[in-house]
Amino acid sequence: MNAIRGEPVAQQPQPQAVRPKTTYIKDDLVLFRDAERFWLGLPGHTFVGRVVRSWTNVHNGKLLYDLVELSGNRARAGIHPDYMRPLPAADAMHDIDTAPLSEPDTGAMTPAAVAWLRQHLGQDSSALPARP
Repeated sequence: MNAIRGEPVAQQPQPQAVRPKTTYIKDDLVLFRDAERFWLGLPGHTFVGRVVRSWTNVHNGKLLYDLVELSGNRARAGIHPDYMRPLPAADAMHDIDTAPLSEPDTGAMTPAAVAWLRQHLGQDSSALPARP
């Protein structure tokens, strides 16, 4: 109903999010969700993993992946790619890539950026790397 005129309002169909097909290769870092644990409300349903291999299920022709859970080095086999998302390096490195290097106050930088700078400067204190 239109709140002002009291007339019915036609509902517009809501677009469904469409996730592009992603093919993973060995050593890709991914976020994986165990759908059964998630829907049952159990803890430990989402983790970061590394792709070990891909294979095709001979019974249904589906492409599946084997992962290693990074937090506990636990193997997970037969993971459907619908429950995986890539973890791009650019996202992991964003805070370092955008660190305000011209500011003398390291409080303006994230801890990861400060750690990277300290490590780099500890190896070669002559200069910071050139900007691309």
